[in-house]
Amino acid sequence: EVQLVESGGGLVQPGGSLRLSCVASGFTFNTYGMNWVRQAPGMQPEWVASLGTRGVTRAYADSVKGRFTISRDNAENTLFLQMNSLKPEDTALYYCTKGYNIRNDQSRVSRGTQVTVSS
Repeated sequence: EVQLVESGGGLVQPGGSLRLSCVASGFTFNTYGMNWVRQAPGMQPEWVASLGTRGVTRAYADSVKGRFTISRDNAENTLFLQMNSLKPEDTALYYCTKGYNIRNDQSRVSRGTQVTVSS
């Protein structure tokens, strides 16, 4: 059974940083690209970033480019998202998905982790 467990969210002031983690199990992690997606209340999901199997191929949404960095540790079956220079508009529920995909319509199959950017 595929399981994805996110953590690392919280309340942070504008300009602050957070590092999200997604621990994967139930599949061979190092053979799948992975993604981060976010969904703000009342909004459709928004693709954030994707990373290839070896951590070389990367893609970012324009809204986070230059501020967020996606990475992975295949030995620990973990995906990361380093978020710097956070803005109030980054407030959302963040979740990871399996399989390299830069589309917005990625359903959440995990709990996600809440990020709130507010002063």
